Amino acid sequence: MDSAMRWSLLLVLVILVLDSSLANASSKENDFRQCEIAVLRWASSSQDEVKEERHRLQDLLFFLHVPRTGGRSYYHCFLKKFYSSMLECPRSYDRLHFNPRKPNCRLLVTHDDYSVMSKLPKENTSVVTILRNPVDRVFSTYEFSIEVAARFLVHPNLTSATQLSRRLRKKTNAISTLDIWPWKYLVPWMREDLFARREARMQKPPKYSHGNDSYNMGSMAMPLHEYIYDPIALDIVHNGATFQVTGLTNNSYLAESHEVRHCVRKYQALGKYVLEVAKRRLDNMLYVGLTEDHKGSASLFGQVVGTQVISQFKASNSSREYLANERSEQGPSMTDPELENDHHHESSDGDLKSRTIASPEVSESTKKNLVTIGEVMEAYRACVTGLRKGEAKRRFMSLAKISPANFTKEARCKVPESVLRQIRQLNNLDLELYQYAKDIFARQHKIVMHNFSEERLADIIAYSSSISCWTNVSLAILMVFLLLLLYSLVNARRRTLKVKI
Repeated sequence: MDSAMRWSLLLVLVILVLDSSLANASSKENDFRQCEIAVLRWASSSQDEVKEERHRLQDLLFFLHVPRTGGRSYYHCFLKKFYSSMLECPRSYDRLHFNPRKPNCRLLVTHDDYSVMSKLPKENTSVVTILRNPVDRVFSTYEFSIEVAARFLVHPNLTSATQLSRRLRKKTNAISTLDIWPWKYLVPWMREDLFARREARMQKPPKYSHGNDSYNMGSMAMPLHEYIYDPIALDIVHNGATFQVTGLTNNSYLAESHEVRHCVRKYQALGKYVLEVAKRRLDNMLYVGLTEDHKGSASLFGQVVGTQVISQFKASNSSREYLANERSEQGPSMTDPELENDHHHESSDGDLKSRTIASPEVSESTKKNLVTIGEVMEAYRACVTGLRKGEAKRRFMSLAKISPANFTKEARCKVPESVLRQIRQLNNLDLELYQYAKDIFARQHKIVMHNFSEERLADIIAYSSSISCWTNVSLAILMVFLLLLLYSLVNARRRTLKVKI
């Protein structure tokens, strides 16, 4: 009887396990199906047709700044030279707060993702961005998070650092790194971690040496191999460029962004739909640069964006001079109500869709000095040199607080291949998108060089023609001179003969 009961119970247990397994399998399948529907619905609504005029600069330029790609140098050393501060869109890096009372908004530079386009006049907006090798971008994000967090180690404890930082930000009312996405999440996380590790060292100093791997000094800072698997890094850092270009970051304006991002992270097979949208977005951009080819990217940016800004400025000046002449001929009583109201136009909502965009106006430095792209590039190189010196100084002072950890190119080479492989696996979408960006960059560079060669050839032909023309004129003048000289000699000889006779 006991044996029969045991077998009966065992049979019931097996049935329950099988039933539970089938239920779990069915539940997972349903979950995947729901995720697939959500991702496909978003992808179908996000597909953009490739615009024919995508390489022409529109009224508004949106620089989609992917963190740790070198975008700061483009902003300070290119765009601020092209556009005066009056033409910059009022914004905060974390959320857009457009001031509808401010006209002339022509430049937007922010870490906001592509979803910000829902706030902009899409047809009149050109988008530019820079992408970086995903492995290097993860390294740089990790390093910068710790570098900024280490600045707070001058305080005795975390509470003191947090309170003083909050008071200073309120007092100065300035934008801090802690206000900017994604650093508003990453820096406080690392700051808390650094203080915890410092306190642990003070209570119980480590008995072992730190080793020579700066990315694995657990007593000083969070090791890289731990950082990359933390939930915060998984949500913000990995495949960050793809999610930013598609508008799916945790800073997105799209209501469905969290669900789609969660589904793609959970089911890797769904990433292909997001990647396809990201590629189409890059196709439609005015310019796509590469951090690794800084010199070539800067040159291409100057040729693609800089020349068009300068051209718009010159065209704007010509139109203003024409209008001024027209007004002077018509007399002082004639006014143009549209032009008169252009600088007082106000929008009733908080975005730029209904905003009237004024004619282009570049910065004073561009007006006075930077009239050719060659002069722009020369000024850019000088500016970048200054920026890098300042950044290197701040970096040195910050990392001194967590010495002997020191993040350098040489130190990166000591990171185990297993960690690098894990980073590549976690950034599979960004790796493919980066390769696609490299192809776009190569095509853009080829087109620009082809156009440049044609222009140079045209200049050479024109110069040759002008030389040929002046040569013909000079020969004609010489012939006339010789004829006059011959005529004079003949007349003089005739007079001499008459005198002798």
